[in-house]
Amino acid sequence: MKGKNNAVGRWIPEKINGNPVIPFQGVGKYIPDYNKAAPPVASCANYPKDGNKVVPNLREALKKAGIRNGMTVSTHHHFRNGDKVANFLFDTIADMGIKDTRWFPSASFPCHSPIIKHLESGVVHYIEGSMNGPLGEFCSRGKMKGQGVLRSHGGRYRAVQDGQVHIDIAVIGAPTADPFGNANALYGKSACGSIMFALADSQYADKVIMVTDNLVPFPCIPWQINGNNVDFVVEMDEIGDPSKIVSGTTKLTRSPARLLIAELTARFIKESGIMKDGFSFQAGAGGIALAFVIHLKKFMKEAGVKAGWVRGGSTKYLVELLEEGLTNAILDGQTFDLDGIRSMRENPNHVWTSPFTSYSYHGKGHFASMVDVVVLGATEVDVNFNANVVTHSDGMLLHGIGGWQDCLFSKCTILAIPSFRDRIPVIVDRVTTLCGPGELIDVIVTEKGIAINPLRKDLLKALKGSILPIKPIEEIKKEVERICGGPPAPPKVDKNRVVAAIQWVDGTVIDVVYKMM
Repeated sequence: MKGKNNAVGRWIPEKINGNPVIPFQGVGKYIPDYNKAAPPVASCANYPKDGNKVVPNLREALKKAGIRNGMTVSTHHHFRNGDKVANFLFDTIADMGIKDTRWFPSASFPCHSPIIKHLESGVVHYIEGSMNGPLGEFCSRGKMKGQGVLRSHGGRYRAVQDGQVHIDIAVIGAPTADPFGNANALYGKSACGSIMFALADSQYADKVIMVTDNLVPFPCIPWQINGNNVDFVVEMDEIGDPSKIVSGTTKLTRSPARLLIAELTARFIKESGIMKDGFSFQAGAGGIALAFVIHLKKFMKEAGVKAGWVRGGSTKYLVELLEEGLTNAILDGQTFDLDGIRSMRENPNHVWTSPFTSYSYHGKGHFASMVDVVVLGATEVDVNFNANVVTHSDGMLLHGIGGWQDCLFSKCTILAIPSFRDRIPVIVDRVTTLCGPGELIDVIVTEKGIAINPLRKDLLKALKGSILPIKPIEEIKKEVERICGGPPAPPKVDKNRVVAAIQWVDGTVIDVVYKMM
């Protein structure tokens, strides 16, 4: 297999799935010189004059959309582990005798493990999208016929906008929709808050099918997806399991070590001077991030500080900040619990956003670089502050990128992580899979101490004399290895078989994942 090293020394093949690859050139080094993609021009002459685009079932909609072998079919992930659309979609495609499709989800979850049978039978050739759990393992074992491509949320929008991925048929699950195709996720039994990760799909796909379990009379207000971009509307009995849409990651950690990490993170933001009137921040929905918001809220109240705005994924903890007057607005990409859904539905200052406005690197600016501080996780970090979020130290592909890469452009990026998991150190000499370059990662917070990237001399100066446990990252690494018995063994992989590529936000390839031995 031909290839070469990219700007960070990772070997990259010349082609992935037969398509030429541009190796990562460095942060901000690759500048596009082409035009945006464009979908086919539609004509109202081909659509019902009464605006009713409802067809009897998904099979009929796919037939009318011109489904055929080798097409790219997309779905979104706002239903998370409760999604019922993608499995039914590919069961239907299989029943129609269609083969060699490319599945282009915004993410996949363990609930999508039934699609493995379609990968094995050839109905689905390969997946371009984050793969969580069983699908990631299936890919890592070298069982997928094509190669996976993992992108961030912003990277996915960019790939569609740039024409790197052409969607033939988009299937969008909507908790509420009208016969014209206007849709939102604020109401209905499958309400999930937002479906804006499907915005690019609705704008650029050749054909768009809206699937709903709550069909309402025109007009569906407000609409997050505009019916003018929709070709067909289909009713299903159930598009998502509400109990699994809003559960899972949104639970506070009970681990004393992780609670300490959350508190240290909040104290760092306070003592560094980042926490001041008008500041902005983003935190995820993991247990440490949720606890961090609680601590930060306490410090904000004590200091009389109000945030200008905060970024979601929203949870009840961000909603409390808004409702208690501790921030002016929530700019939200997706909601993670019922409080977030209620707030987005009721509060005009809780605004749904798309990956274009929030994250797309090929735009005229994006929200990510305006955020003062972001708190993220990672599976591995190395002594040069490079980080990994998709594989573990054994090389197994088990997680997606999500908005993680996009968030690295914050003014201060903090990785709040335990120093070890299952007695395996998280801080290593060289990350197994490089997802984010160390120059963009400013602070590592663990229960064993806080490491500040030497590039951030301003932070080092601001925290000089602090009682916080600030240490060189190498010192934290050595301390953990004394506890865990040394660094993890190198993963046993087949370097002659690339099973997936990790794209950087600009569309270049920053690393690859190899087949597990």
